[in-house]
Amino acid sequence: MNGYTKRARQAFSLIELMIVIVIMAVLAAIIIPKFQDQSRRSKEAALKSDLSQVRTAIATFQADTGFYPKLLTDLAATSAPTQGYDSTAALQSITAANWHGPYITGSLPNDPISGSAFTYTITSPGVGNVASSASGNDLAGTAFSTY
Repeated sequence: MNGYTKRARQAFSLIELMIVIVIMAVLAAIIIPKFQDQSRRSKEAALKSDLSQVRTAIATFQADTGFYPKLLTDLAATSAPTQGYDSTAALQSITAANWHGPYITGSLPNDPISGSAFTYTITSPGVGNVASSASGNDLAGTAFSTY
């Protein structure tokens, strides 16, 4: 075997390198979009979880006091609020003995999609409803406002 043949077998040809690069590019084109959507999916899952937590706290507040909180921050309050809304959106006095809060430990979560506070309805007929403040749709096409 001469020196030229020995060196040719130890190295890759340009064609072989190009094939490897093309295969890696195809694999990257398949995998990268899946990871890019993952961040969005985790925010959507956090939104659903936070909305469920806040809605449960509102329902517990309403079951204890008979009224809906005047403000969402009343859910995390360490002392009984003085007023709450009835189902017709009229302010009523809350009896402190009926209040067993705080209903959310720590601070009230923000909407993970928009970064701002949740939308809280204090008008009839939707008193006590809480929804996402984000505009647009999730990855499945569902509007955030319908969560």
